[in-house]
Amino acid sequence: AAAPARAAGGGSGPGSGELLVGRNPVIEALRAGYPAKRLFLANSLDQDERVTEAARLAGESGLEIREVSRSELDRRCESQGQPGAAHQGLVLQTRPYRYWNPEDLLEHARSKADEAGVPPLIMALDGVTDPHNLGAVARSAAAFGAHGLLIPERRAAGVGIAAWKTSAGTLARLPVAQATNLTRSLKSYKSSGIFLAGLDGDGETALESLDVASDPLVVVTGSEGKGLSRLVRDTCDQVARIPIGGAESLNASVAAGVALYEITRLRSASAKSGH
Repeated sequence: AAAPARAAGGGSGPGSGELLVGRNPVIEALRAGYPAKRLFLANSLDQDERVTEAARLAGESGLEIREVSRSELDRRCESQGQPGAAHQGLVLQTRPYRYWNPEDLLEHARSKADEAGVPPLIMALDGVTDPHNLGAVARSAAAFGAHGLLIPERRAAGVGIAAWKTSAGTLARLPVAQATNLTRSLKSYKSSGIFLAGLDGDGETALESLDVASDPLVVVTGSEGKGLSRLVRDTCDQVARIPIGGAESLNASVAAGVALYEITRLRSASAKSGH
């Protein structure tokens, strides 16, 4: 399965050219529609139900299916930095994820928001490096009606196998744009009438008091260790904190989920009050 049609073409992102090995991981990826090129099957493979399903799913997706020897699979795994990988006779060769252009993502968000009669909502990640956090944020974004994700091109997690698996297939449906310069893209969004709300433990506004929750909005969460970068923070219209007890801070995916839930609640309350 390919990324959405308006995705930016060509470039290789994190996860480009990866090999996914093992019967269960390969089947999970095929079920979720992970972008892939071909399926390798060991020609001495026992035809259990997982092998049959993998071949069927690959065929339905239009993937090339190639039978090779187990030694050939071993060589391919070793060449990809996975010597001794327990491939169980099944290897899926993935494609680079095709990211959306940030401006196309905004156009898409506005279109989808108009259809649903709600303000546009995009989640942006500032330097989040853990792909599992990226995948978890994608799940929350989809659950609470966000129209896409915006991530930086450098020094950040990209859409690879780990993020895809954590997203439980959400990344097959949720557009992800990659910004060459995140601050510049956010400023461009801002100049076109989108409000920016950052999340930070030291934010001056409590999340439940976020004034811009019911406006066209980008919610920005920072990296696992450093939080929002200075330039991104300075670009935001408001920086909100999530009230929590104790000294612990929330990781990026948990903070994003809490914030998106609260924004959904605030929007619902505003709609009911007629504001």
